[in-house]
Amino acid sequence: MYEQQQQGPKQGGDGRDTEGHGPLAGFTVGVTAARRADELGALLQRRGAAVLHAPALRIVPLADDGELLAATENLLDQAPDVVVATTAIGFRGWVEAADGWGLGERLLARLRDVELLARGPKVKGAIRAAGLTEDWSPSSESMAEVLDRLLEEGVDGRRVAVQLHGEPLPGFVEALRAGGAEVVGVPVYRWMAPEDLSPLDRLIDASVARGLDAVTFTSAPAAASLLSRAEERGLLSDLLAALHHDVLPACVGPVTALPLQARGVETVQPERFRLGPLVQLLCQELPARARALPVAGHRVEIRGHAVLVDGCLRPVPPAGMSLLRALSRRPGWVVPRADLLRALPGAGRDEHAVETAMARLRTSLGTPKLIQTVVKRGYRLALDPAADTKYADTDA
Repeated sequence: MYEQQQQGPKQGGDGRDTEGHGPLAGFTVGVTAARRADELGALLQRRGAAVLHAPALRIVPLADDGELLAATENLLDQAPDVVVATTAIGFRGWVEAADGWGLGERLLARLRDVELLARGPKVKGAIRAAGLTEDWSPSSESMAEVLDRLLEEGVDGRRVAVQLHGEPLPGFVEALRAGGAEVVGVPVYRWMAPEDLSPLDRLIDASVARGLDAVTFTSAPAAASLLSRAEERGLLSDLLAALHHDVLPACVGPVTALPLQARGVETVQPERFRLGPLVQLLCQELPARARALPVAGHRVEIRGHAVLVDGCLRPVPPAGMSLLRALSRRPGWVVPRADLLRALPGAGRDEHAVETAMARLRTSLGTPKLIQTVVKRGYRLALDPAADTKYADTDA
């Protein structure tokens, strides 16, 4: 599993920009996925990001669960008219569980005789790997489109089996029942809270402290679990504030985003609901959100845990980043030492801590003249004179 990893500039490789480092260099991204977390983490790190992995849930298969066995026997005894397969892992798990009970061939024979709908390409692949052929699959991979098709066909008096995927399907089952269908749920696996909550707590704390630039979600249960854990700890309002303003919530698709949207959190989503497009979206969004300023003849771009100085990546310690952000809120203006002291995490009352952190910041930046000392007053970013009109009154 991934823990937070700081990465400096790298040369070459997939996703690198023209300066030799990845487009996500200097940013820290939280990963809440339980499945395929290593793949997502590797994609992010390959593009320069530091990754903090905290599985927000765990998947519990139901191969020995009486509920799944009962649902399978029900469908074998009384044939459905339609079966909706929603996830590849769930469909495979269902067939494998049926094999374990000695019911595999009967289940496959039953599925050959019904209208079989697949939510997307991965589910289609699982269906075909089982020797079956789907009757239809939506181009959007959206359960809403599946619902629209069923309602257009008419479901009154029809028996519809829905392979559940560990989470409620908002409005889906209710709409079918309202249309007159008998709906049979097939619960293949459940989402549960992780056994070890400490990584999730660290991710919540890092989000609240603005130590993350983005958090990724690949399932609605993961988003719901994160919010639930924050609420248990009394940090929900703080977490929502971070997700509203400073920490970018990136979801693999619209269904995943539902628990966040229910709390009023706007998310970003790729057009194609895949990990690769999700990472590419972050490669566009995070650099676009970074603050770029013309300072002392240089272009300075302030990222999460690093600064680009004329395109050269300069990792900066947390205390230095706190000072730099405080200075960048009013570039060109003098920021008193007392204000900078308040910006330092856990600095206490000794203004000498500001001087120490400032010295380290200047060393990290590699260009000391970016920050000017104003005797007996404080410090300022040496904003280029031509930029004064544009930036001097900025309070961002």
